[in-house]
Amino acid sequence: MSYTKNKIELEENGHSVLAQLYTDKEVNQILACIEDAEQDGDSFRKTKDLYAIRQLIKNVPELTNLLFNEKLTNLISDLTNSEYFLTKAIYFDKPSESNWFVAYHQDLSISVNQKVDLENYTNWTFKKGQYGVQPPIEILKDMITIRIHLDNTSKENGALKVIPKSHLKGIIRADSKDWNTESEFICEVEKGGAMLMKPLTLHASNRTTNGKKRRVIHLEFNKHHLSKPLTWLEYYEIKAGPQ
Repeated sequence: MSYTKNKIELEENGHSVLAQLYTDKEVNQILACIEDAEQDGDSFRKTKDLYAIRQLIKNVPELTNLLFNEKLTNLISDLTNSEYFLTKAIYFDKPSESNWFVAYHQDLSISVNQKVDLENYTNWTFKKGQYGVQPPIEILKDMITIRIHLDNTSKENGALKVIPKSHLKGIIRADSKDWNTESEFICEVEKGGAMLMKPLTLHASNRTTNGKKRRVIHLEFNKHHLSKPLTWLEYYEIKAGPQ
């Protein structure tokens, strides 16, 4: 299967949606693997509004072969013209009683191994034992996010909303008048499908109104190595899964 259409949509609009990246059986195997994982340490967050696992591959290494099946590795190959690697993997479970929304924003921070004073690396943070920083814009422009949906996701249970083509405007200030919601698009995704996104695409999500879960695995890929001595906190080469 070719994903050329999705590549064109991603580059032109900043987002794309595709179906059937995983079968129901594969989704169930992924969920069972996550549920069986040891759930302690800073990488695990569990509240009434959100359950999340950061550094997902490190904490649940058994997921690697399940996630990187033939379809995902083919998708990454079709989307990229050079060697990309995984730089972030997070599991989100937004429970049915969760009732919060996320305002429009761009994803401008990456997770790194340490804090160092480097040119063009700004807005440092330290959360949950992890350093975050805004890297040079070239790194953000070349990043690809793949959000794997483990439930049917609609506008009623928090599907992401995006402003198409907003990734072409570079970094947009939150109070900027350089965009509006007239072109807003809701990215509804079927269970086992995926949403592709550029991190500079303005995106948001509404509150859940139908009481249904929205479990997502958020993966970020890049081709850039960071300015020394800085390195990505997570770095995994992409290997083909079981054929």
